[in-house]
Amino acid sequence: MSSSLPATAATADRLEVLDAGELRLIETAAPQLSPEHQASMDQVWERAIQANPDLFDGPAVVCTGTAYDGDALVLSWAPVTYRHFALRRVPGAPRVSSVYVTVAQPVDAGGVLIGRMSASTAAPGRWQLPGGNVEPPTDGAVLDAAELRRQACRELGEEVGVHAAPQDLTLWAVTRGEHGNIGVHYEAPVLPEEVVREQFQALVQAETVNGCTPELDLITVVAGSVAELEGPHADYLEALLRRRTRRNDE
Repeated sequence: MSSSLPATAATADRLEVLDAGELRLIETAAPQLSPEHQASMDQVWERAIQANPDLFDGPAVVCTGTAYDGDALVLSWAPVTYRHFALRRVPGAPRVSSVYVTVAQPVDAGGVLIGRMSASTAAPGRWQLPGGNVEPPTDGAVLDAAELRRQACRELGEEVGVHAAPQDLTLWAVTRGEHGNIGVHYEAPVLPEEVVREQFQALVQAETVNGCTPELDLITVVAGSVAELEGPHADYLEALLRRRTRRNDE
């Protein structure tokens, strides 16, 4: 899912690529808000809904801390709803950092699939890897590394039409960027580019017939740098593409 508030105009956050030989998740309590911050958050959210009716106050996850235990990156998280991201527009409010997953889908000719967010999303025109915000598990399930892989596969299927098995995803990188957002990035097995494009077109046609707007309005394959793209891009994209290029060169 990509429903969240649009990014604020500027950010001083610097992207970090975090070492993560292993990823471990621990649930914590949701951040406590003062009555003033709660009221301001609700007001900002209502204005955002009026500007973009496609936004919804669904379940989401925020990062409440990171630490290392040997080679393991321990990610503390708490369940919230999307309206909590409105706190980014409330002066003096607690920092709210999302947790999201992406999937790099390599193709046989080289490079990985990049998608452009459609006009109905929170970031229209932005190029990024297929993915979305992590949601808290339901029915007593546990949010762990296996669940992150399942959610990443779901996002790939919903946005591109490619269906990968969770066990086939490889942890590629973990990043901390804008607003302290934590991105958990995976890489899927290589597929023929023609097959990926066919599956994407089939998805777009099916959603259009059903009266839905696809989350991605365009896909392309990038082999080296975001310089190949026209328009804004996700903050992690350049660093991860460089990381992949170095790996392939080695």
